[in-house]
This record gives sequence, C-alpha cells and structure tokens, in this order.
Amino acid sequence: MSGNDQERIRQLETENAELRVAVTELKALVETLQRQVFGRKTEKMPPVERELRDRGEVHTDPGASAKKRKKNAAARKELPSQEIRHTVPDDEKVCPKCGGSDLRPLGSGKSSELWEYIPAQVVRQIHIREKLSCRCGEYVVTAEGPARVTEGGSYGPGFHAHVVTSKCLDSLPLHRLEKQFKRLGIPVARATLVGLFHASAEALKPISDYILEQIAASDIVQADETPLKMQNKKTGYLWTFLTDELIGYRYSASRSGRLPAEVLGGSEGTLVVDGYTGYNRTFTPEGRSRAGCLAHARRYFFRAVDSCPEAETGMGYIRQVYRIEHEARERGIVGENEHSRLREERSRPVMERFRTWLEEQHHPPRTPMGKAVGYALNNWDALTAFLDNARIPLDNNTSERALRIAALGRKNYLFVGHEAAGENLAGLYSLVATCEAHGVNAQAYLADVLLRVQTHPQSRIHELLPKNWLALYGQQKTGKDQ
Repeated sequence: MSGNDQERIRQLETENAELRVAVTELKALVETLQRQVFGRKTEKMPPVERELRDRGEVHTDPGASAKKRKKNAAARKELPSQEIRHTVPDDEKVCPKCGGSDLRPLGSGKSSELWEYIPAQVVRQIHIREKLSCRCGEYVVTAEGPARVTEGGSYGPGFHAHVVTSKCLDSLPLHRLEKQFKRLGIPVARATLVGLFHASAEALKPISDYILEQIAASDIVQADETPLKMQNKKTGYLWTFLTDELIGYRYSASRSGRLPAEVLGGSEGTLVVDGYTGYNRTFTPEGRSRAGCLAHARRYFFRAVDSCPEAETGMGYIRQVYRIEHEARERGIVGENEHSRLREERSRPVMERFRTWLEEQHHPPRTPMGKAVGYALNNWDALTAFLDNARIPLDNNTSERALRIAALGRKNYLFVGHEAAGENLAGLYSLVATCEAHGVNAQAYLADVLLRVQTHPQSRIHELLPKNWLALYGQQKTGKDQ
C-alpha cells in the first residue's frame, strides 16, 4: 500500500469520525425539537427521591398516609357544624303490626354527616359614628370611624386580602374574580379589583422589603428566576431569593445580573444557584461564594441517556449522594455536626469517584453526553460546596418549587402590565409564599396586617413576618382556623 493510500485512509477515518459526531449532535437536536413541537414542554425526569423509592434503596414511612388522614379528619371536626333534625312523617307514625300510634323515641336517633358548600358572602357594612355635643355649645366630639386600608376607600381589609390571595395564591385572574363577585350579587369592576390589588401591595411594602433584607442578611440563600410576559410583548423576569424561613421575590424587566447584585450586593455567605452567569456579580472574595445544583447536573445526564447509556452511571453517582442525604433526614441530623461527618465519611468518597469517572469520559463537547460531562467538571467546585458545610443543600430545587406559584399564574393571567405592577406582584408573592411555608392562613394574615402595618413601629416590623405574626397575633384573630 502506497503512502498516498495510507494518507487517504487516515483522511477518510477522520472525516468518518467527524460525521459520526455530527450525526450524534443532529439526532440530539431532532429529539429536542420533537419534544418541543409534539411532546410535553417539561421533562419527564422522575424526582430523585421517587427514583430511590422505586429502586427500593430508601423506604417511606408506611404510617405517613394514615397520619395525614387522621390530621385531616381532626381538622374537619373543627369546622362549624349545623344540626338538622329530620322527623318521621305523620302517616308513618302508625305501627303496621298492632296499629298503635303511641311511638316513643328510640335512643338519640340515627346520625350521619353531609358536607355542604355555602357560598361566601359580601356584606355591606354601614358604620354609624356617634356624634355628641356639650350643652354649652362649645364642644363637639365624633366617634372614630372604621380603619381603612386606603384613605377614603370603600372596601375593607378582608376584601383586599381576598383579592390578593385569589390572584397570588390561587392564580385566579382578576377578570375571573370579577365574575365570581357578580355571581355573589355584587358587581365590582375589574379596574377596581386592580386598584385594590396594587393598593394592598403598597400598604404591605414595608414587610415585603423587610423579607428581602432579612434574606440578604442570611448566611445561606437560594435563588432562581423565571420569565414573565409583559403587556408590551417584552419579557420580564421574576426572581426568588429564599432561606429556610423566608421566601422573597423581585421583578425586573431583564435577566441581567443587576437585580441579584442589588438584592444581595455586599452580603456574605453562600448562594445556591444553577450555572447561570447572571449571579456572578455577587461572587466576590469579600461577598458570597457559589454552591451548585446537583439536580441540574443530573438533568444533563438524564438528557444524554438515550444517546449514550453510559450517562446512567453518572446519574448513579448522584443518586448515591441523595441516598446518603435521605438517611440524614431519617436520622434527624440535617445541618448538625453529625451530618457533616456523614458527608465527609460517605459523600466525599462518592464525589471523588464521580470526578475520576468524569475525567475518564471522552465525548464530543456538543453531544448530550459531552455537555453533561462538561457541565459537571466546569462547575465542580460549586457542585461539591455542600461537602464543607452541612447547611448547604445538594440542589436548588427549593427555589425552583418557589417559582411554581408564578408558573401557575403565568398560565392564567398571561402577563404583567408594567414594571411597577411586576414589583407589586413580587412583593405580594413574598408574603403569601412565606405564609404557605409556615402554615399561616394567608387570608387572615393579610386582613390583619393591612391595617396593623399602618401604625406598627418600623423598629418592630419583624413582628409582622407571618411566622412571628402567628405567634403574637394570629391565634386571637383566627382561632382554630390556624
């Protein structure tokens, strides 16, 4: 074989290898486009906890469902009850055997339960203010009127709270709420509901701002963002920042890193985020360090499984780490020194083997497997930050779940009118989401603090955070509803 023939063979082999890479990339692109056009827009990747259960690697509490049913039954018994007695008709009060009609009660009767829905009421309250004058004609005094959310407003705090919870918590567009009120016999214009919504946000702004301040002062913060359409057909973004205790939101007209820097700038600690570079402004030697998201790394390997079965091995390493975390939760040691030792003794060796395996992989960078390996190696320091601090979570799933409230609303009310409206929406999301996190009745909370915040000292604004409010004021306002 001549030298030219050998050179030609090497050239053909190189071209063949390049074509195989191109075919793999095109197949991955076609699969992605097919999912976008014909399939579900969200990935069907099972949560890692469910995967662990399905594999029999962890076990759930068999009595958890029974405990939940028992708790729900107890809550039902606390609901207001109405006793309705049914009497026997007169024509049935004659014994068919002896013909006697002197029937006597047998026990206390036979009882059964029926759960009925009674539509809500809108009450028109007429407040009469007593007015007194002295006989000397020099003094007149008038009783104080009802407290109002806005000066001269015609709607009470409970009405405001219902508008806010309907839109922010139940994802109900205000035009649908307008229809509901019409069925109750009270025509309320949509423009009025919009005004009540934004007036509530302005009144509660001291609390929503304080939530973000407290989050920025926390050592470990998780963050994420999601798009929201604006009425001008541009795209804005809703950002969430959260801790174990608080959930805050901010709206911006773009996805630039300006907003994370504005919220967290100058603060110290750890920020748990995905690989998006918009958060980079907060990562400085004097500021925050970055912690990565193993769930994102797992997602890359999940996408690569169809084209490269080796990706299952990568998912297996990540699954082992989650199994160790599940054990920590079962033992009730999350965030404690024992948890740190568990991660050091068991999780660190797993991650070291994972790193060795990643470095042994050689895949074209633009293929799904190449992207998965590249993401893991490029973000390795962030992905392993949890090994040095037991309080750092493995992933950023909590902040992703916190954005579901916005995803549901996005499907229903479609867009926000302008940037100020987006800020108001974000502020109210902060309050209702934090209420949900602590099991606080958001309707009762908002109805109370809409008035209380007007006279509450700013130095004690922490008392109006949902958890603190429940302890200080909630029981006297809502009783057993909480």
